Amino acid sequence: MVVYVDISSAVHAKAGLGRYSENLVRELRPLLGGRLRLFQNSLGRLGPLPAWESYPTAGVRLGYKPWRATVLAAQVLHWPMDRLIPEATLFHATEHLLPSFEHIPTVLTVHDLVFERYPQHHKALNYFYLRAAMPLYCQRASAVIAVSEATKTDLIAFYRLDARKITVIPEATASPFAPQPAELVAAVRRRYNLPQRYILAVSTIEPRKNLDRLADACGPLIGEGLVDGLVLVGKKGWLYEGFLRHLEELPWRKKVILPGFVCEEDLPAIYSGAMITAQPSLYEGFGLPVLEAMACGSPVCASSASSLPEVGGDAARYFDPLRTEEMTDALRTLLHDTALRAEMRAQGLARAARFSWRYTAEQTLALYERVIQMQGQRK
Repeated sequence: MVVYVDISSAVHAKAGLGRYSENLVRELRPLLGGRLRLFQNSLGRLGPLPAWESYPTAGVRLGYKPWRATVLAAQVLHWPMDRLIPEATLFHATEHLLPSFEHIPTVLTVHDLVFERYPQHHKALNYFYLRAAMPLYCQRASAVIAVSEATKTDLIAFYRLDARKITVIPEATASPFAPQPAELVAAVRRRYNLPQRYILAVSTIEPRKNLDRLADACGPLIGEGLVDGLVLVGKKGWLYEGFLRHLEELPWRKKVILPGFVCEEDLPAIYSGAMITAQPSLYEGFGLPVLEAMACGSPVCASSASSLPEVGGDAARYFDPLRTEEMTDALRTLLHDTALRAEMRAQGLARAARFSWRYTAEQTLALYERVIQMQGQRK
């Protein structure tokens, strides 16, 4: 068995998708040994991943957009791409991009269908591409991994996939995400000029993240002296201009800190230093920052939408993401109650410990073996 796993999203540093593929291959490596291969686009122009410099890697030299267009054309026209992955027994597409193979079974991970739920929050070209491509990719894949039950439900609702074709395998946190010592938290706070007491949100800046309502919800809390500021960690995504304009109109604008993209080495300390981590998204396929915050001992207050209650369980507190006042009240309750926050820290640490990348990798490998066995039975 030779398994190729697409790590392009990690090479291109695509936030959550990149973390998924990088953590997955790291844990698959001891399980598969020499049977694991890597695949990426922009081969020779970007990458390799750190610590994978000498690892067997196949792929194409095309950039992301040309490769994406090529993959869709190949699927529509049934052009086989088997020659790109020599000796392959199976190919795992870890982002929403499935090459066309004639003799090689495939596993496709679907992280979310946000473009179906909230088309207005996508750029037009990206939306039309995904509307054309995703149903085709899901139908052509031998098996589909959904990262949550919420995503599985969407796959069935929008694409009428057979539930038996979908396996739910959750994501997890990486080992650096753990409570950090006070001196390190203080050093990172100084490095990024963060206030002493802050509410934290970690996400790409784009409309579905609902950051405008979070900024509005935090205003009264800042005014009441319960917190010194709101910290929004993450790079700009798409359609972010409206949020930035909204931010400039707020009287408490100077209390909203935008550090931009933060390296993973510093994120655990930023989580650990937060009074509360808020996750106000309208939609998340999984919502990894919820687990990351819990693993670092930060109490989590999150949206009740999509997969977030599934991830946070009883360890988080929830609000309606469309009701700003409800968001404010939920955050205020936690800020006033020191004992409750301490209880939630303990619950969150226990909750995060139930998820691991080793488990994710083991379940993924078990799916590979089932797919390969089914392929053999068809021959």
